[in-house]
Amino acid sequence: MEAVFQSILSGAPFLLLHAGVTIAMLVVGTMLYMWMTPYEDLGQIREGNSAAGIALGGATLGMAIPLAITLRGSVSIWDIILWGILIIILQMAVFRVMDIILKDLAKRIENGEVGAAVLLACAKISVGAINAAAIAV
Repeated sequence: MEAVFQSILSGAPFLLLHAGVTIAMLVVGTMLYMWMTPYEDLGQIREGNSAAGIALGGATLGMAIPLAITLRGSVSIWDIILWGILIIILQMAVFRVMDIILKDLAKRIENGEVGAAVLLACAKISVGAINAAAIAV
């Protein structure tokens, strides 16, 4: 049993550091996403705009899934940071592409159009899942 505790004690700093960096990348990515959107995400959500909540939730999940896979396979903090930057860039690109497809996506979300927000969230989660699979290879 002592070997188990020694293993936990020696691995805990590694776990906390890598998990902390991954969570920090998720927070940074989410903040950049909110900065990129022309509406105030949290303000819209606080006012009861479900579409804004769905869109932000999809963006967060779309980043969290590949970041989790990056964490699983990381050998250094730089793995997490570099892959995290790419993941964030790709998620921002999804918003731009969906904006072209749906025309005035930000305005639609701001107006509470749930259909547009669900499609955006699904696109973000789908791209995130594909990115996770690509990273895992």
